[in-house]
Amino acid sequence: MQATPLAIPDVLLIEPKVFGDARGFFYESFNQRVFNEATGTEWQFVQDNHSRSARGVLRGLHYQVPPRAQGKLVRVVRGAVFDVAVDIRQGSPTFGRWAGIELTEDNHRQLWVPPGLAHGFLVLSESADFLYKTTDYYSPEHERCIAWDDSQLAIDWPDLGKAPLLSAKDLAGQSLAHVQAAAE
Repeated sequence: MQATPLAIPDVLLIEPKVFGDARGFFYESFNQRVFNEATGTEWQFVQDNHSRSARGVLRGLHYQVPPRAQGKLVRVVRGAVFDVAVDIRQGSPTFGRWAGIELTEDNHRQLWVPPGLAHGFLVLSESADFLYKTTDYYSPEHERCIAWDDSQLAIDWPDLGKAPLLSAKDLAGQSLAHVQAAAE
């Protein structure tokens, strides 16, 4: 497994060793010891989640506030998404910055999004199955959402030729400025 820092150094692109031939492929999608060694962390995962979404669905930018902040290890097992992490940690040198990468069933890449960052993705394929491990349990009372199109973030989402499909919760996402003011 190789871990490569992105535009936000704590956000890591995880590339497992994939063994393939004419019959197909095999890779170890998760190994706690190997993950800890590659990332230099000691996070433990407590929950696995699976979502399926249609083309053009945008989920996010979600996060949980302390004491239930979640780190996420995300991957795609069917289809393709543009995956984004946003640093919303007060005092961080990369506060307000985003990092994005395409995750697909063929590239087998994963993204480590540590606690304190918001996360979202846009489905690029006809549909996508998205899997993620979390470092804390889902807690609705601690969940928050930042607007996917916040001008302060200026995320360069891929253009699919139509507006993204959003849930009511995601349509009500707050601005980064509002999140920052609430934390002060």
